[in-house]
Amino acid sequence: MVPEKRLVIFDCDGVLVDSEPISIEVLVASFARAGVLIDEAGAYRRFLGRSLSTVIAAAREEFGLDMDEAFLERLRQDLFARFRAALRPIPGVIDALEALQAHGIGWCVASSSHMERIRLSLTVTGLIDRFDPNIFSAAMVARGKPAPDLFLHTAERMGRTPGDCIVIEDSPAGIEAAKAAGMTVFAFTGGSHTHFASYRAALEALAPDATFDAMADLIHLVAKE
Repeated sequence: MVPEKRLVIFDCDGVLVDSEPISIEVLVASFARAGVLIDEAGAYRRFLGRSLSTVIAAAREEFGLDMDEAFLERLRQDLFARFRAALRPIPGVIDALEALQAHGIGWCVASSSHMERIRLSLTVTGLIDRFDPNIFSAAMVARGKPAPDLFLHTAERMGRTPGDCIVIEDSPAGIEAAKAAGMTVFAFTGGSHTHFASYRAALEALAPDATFDAMADLIHLVAKE
């Protein structure tokens, strides 16, 4: 039996919900409308796992694109419409949560996204009741991933030390953040966006404590820790 003090901190996009292909497709289309051409591989490399404020800053610095309120509102509307129509949970997530519960292991979600997007994602995929109210957003802290602020804030709010926490992440930025927070981190590569060789190489270079691509394996990895 794993000690009850253990806490599993899930990222949301690409870990609980298979949202990254939708998000990147909408972002690339939004950039194209503004005259900035970027392919999906480049968008994943630059923006995967980053907070909106980081994306806005990168768009301005790298492309000279000002993502003003009108741009962001159109992006939000397009993204939320796609989520409502097509977003699905990662296969095996509910079974993985039930296995954690059976072993007395707590969990929560800590995402770079704004709270409205996190709650919509969890609601349309039928996961909201399994996480509410333990939902944490990068908007709650000064610095988003790859800074450790969000994970440290989450651990404090959940009454755990960093050493008690196991983070499940799919992005290089998230893995960096978890490591900087002094937490165990497992890289999840089961989302439909993980086929890029450059993406997998970036994850491997960060040396997560484990890498897995099926949620059914999560409880076994947590037990080993």
